[in-house]
Amino acid sequence: MKRLLKIAALGVGLVALLAIGGIYGASAYYTSQLGKGCANCHEMGEYFSVVHGAPHRNVGCMDCHEASLGTKLRHIRVHLFGRMPEAIRLRDVDVLEMVPNCQKCHQQEYAKWHAGPHSATYSQIFTNPAQNSRQHLMEDCLRCHGMHFDGSVRELVQPQNTQGPWHLLRKGLADQPTIPCQACHQVHREGPLEVRPQRRFSVAGQPVHDSLAYFDRRERIHFAATALTLPTLHDGARLVTISQDPRAAICYQCHAPRQPEAGTLAAANGWGPQVGSGDDRTAMGVHEGLSCFSCHNGHNQNARASCKTCHPQMSHCGIDVEKMDTTFASAKSPHNIHWVKCTDCHQHGIPKKKTAAPVKAQLVQTPGRSG
Repeated sequence: MKRLLKIAALGVGLVALLAIGGIYGASAYYTSQLGKGCANCHEMGEYFSVVHGAPHRNVGCMDCHEASLGTKLRHIRVHLFGRMPEAIRLRDVDVLEMVPNCQKCHQQEYAKWHAGPHSATYSQIFTNPAQNSRQHLMEDCLRCHGMHFDGSVRELVQPQNTQGPWHLLRKGLADQPTIPCQACHQVHREGPLEVRPQRRFSVAGQPVHDSLAYFDRRERIHFAATALTLPTLHDGARLVTISQDPRAAICYQCHAPRQPEAGTLAAANGWGPQVGSGDDRTAMGVHEGLSCFSCHNGHNQNARASCKTCHPQMSHCGIDVEKMDTTFASAKSPHNIHWVKCTDCHQHGIPKKKTAAPVKAQLVQTPGRSG
């Protein structure tokens, strides 16, 4: 009996060893072949074909995608038993595991993103007492914060009220970003080989980077920036001029205006969405018509140094533009760059432009010469 148990244990151990060796051996094979082995499973063929013509075609699957032993075994089980979904989608944990891998190649972009507000974590967003006590948590929160989360907001944070205290149901998400790289960038797409540009695009620069695409939580797919539409906004009855920079269409997916509420003058007159409503931050006043990217860096949203692009270091009124209170967060700021008007500073009337006196041309003679 003991002999049979030893043989059985040896057999189980051998099978486990072969399975583990085979799994990690396959991983090494896939890595060395830039993921060509992944296409052996027919359900992965379509995705491999897209990557083969994508800017990251010289990057292996395993350079971006994490695959633990548990993940590999799950893939084998699903493949063998034939319970494949119609379309393969990454889980929220898969997306979050990819974020540090982006840093391997895009170090500068990653550092800027990590230092900016778009790297805010689930804990910072969904357990924020100031926000949650003011507005009830709802499904629409996940449209911009946690758009890859697999579940409803009730499965993410409790309680669902404005009293709190609030806590995350999945503790592992506490320090994870709610807006990862894949929220605004699509990796699996066709396009030229990825290379670093010789110079950065200008603030008014075109073309739009191919990877810019908004991940729609409802459809579970990316929509390219050039395929998105820019909104039509009004300031009362007046149509507001907005930049036609297609990159800004990504910003408007989250920083969006609201339809006029019932009972308001705008709703009664059918004026449409009003500028500055909701989380809209469309430039108004002296900056009307500027693109978001005229001032904001795409990854960390820092706009402080951008003032020097158009203004001298010392403005005409003797104030350093980089030290002015231009923050959007402060409603009391007299110089809010999103909708500052000339009259905010020139309260007694805008000075007329001074015209320089005409300069009379004088004949300059060289000593010792005539004519």
